[in-house]
Amino acid sequence: MTIQGSVIFNFRITFVSRVQIWHEMTVTVEKERDIGLIGQVPRSAIVIVLALVLSAIVFVARSLQSPEISWFPVSETIPNEVGLELVGPIEYTIDARAEQPVFFDFSSGSMVAAPSSNGWDLEINRFNIKSNGGAGFTGNGGILDLGAVAFDSIRLVPNQGYVQNSRERDFTNPEMDHWYNYSWINHLLTSKPNIFAVRTADSRYAFLEILSYYCAGAQAGCLTFRYFYQGDGSPLF
Repeated sequence: MTIQGSVIFNFRITFVSRVQIWHEMTVTVEKERDIGLIGQVPRSAIVIVLALVLSAIVFVARSLQSPEISWFPVSETIPNEVGLELVGPIEYTIDARAEQPVFFDFSSGSMVAAPSSNGWDLEINRFNIKSNGGAGFTGNGGILDLGAVAFDSIRLVPNQGYVQNSRERDFTNPEMDHWYNYSWINHLLTSKPNIFAVRTADSRYAFLEILSYYCAGAQAGCLTFRYFYQGDGSPLF
C-alpha cells in the first residue's frame, strides 16, 4: 500500500469511528432524556392513570357477567270482590307480553278479561301502565309517585295530586314514565324502589311497588307488583 493509500485508509477508519461514537452518544443522550421525562411525571398522575385502568377492567368484567333476574309465575285470574275491606300485602304477576293491553282491578284483586268502562283500574301493556282516568277514559283514576319510601311504612296516601292520563302521552301515565332503570350494557329493566299511590276508577285508594318485569325463563313482559287496597274509600292503611 502506498503512503497516500495508507493515509486515506486511516482517515476513513478515524471518520467511521467518530461517526459511531457520535451515534452512541446521541442514543445515550436520548435515553437519558426519556428517563428524565419519565422521572418528571408526578407520582399522583401515575396513580390516577392506574386507577382508571383498573376501574375500566372491573367495569368490563362485571358487564360480561350474567346478572341474576328475578321472575315470578303468572298469577291465576280468580276475581274475588273484597267490598269495603282493607287487603294486602298481595303479590300479583300479570302476563303483559301480548300486543293488546290487559287490565287489573283492585276491588277484585285480579285481571279482568272483558272489563266494563269502570271495571278496571290499571291498563298494562308490557312496561307501559295507565290509570282509568283522564282524557278518553271514563273512570276517576290517577297515579302519584311517592318516591323511594319503604313499602311497609305507608299508613296514609294523599287524597289529591293524582296524575291522570294525557292524550299526548298515549303509551303510559306520566307518573309511571320512570318506574324502571334500563341498562345499556345487558338491556335489562330493573324496577326502582319507588311506591306508587293509585286512585281507582271509583275513587278508592291503593298503593303498589313493582318487583319485576320478567316471566319464567327470564322472558320480558310479565309485571309483578305487591299492593295494598283500601275498599272503604279512605286513604288510610
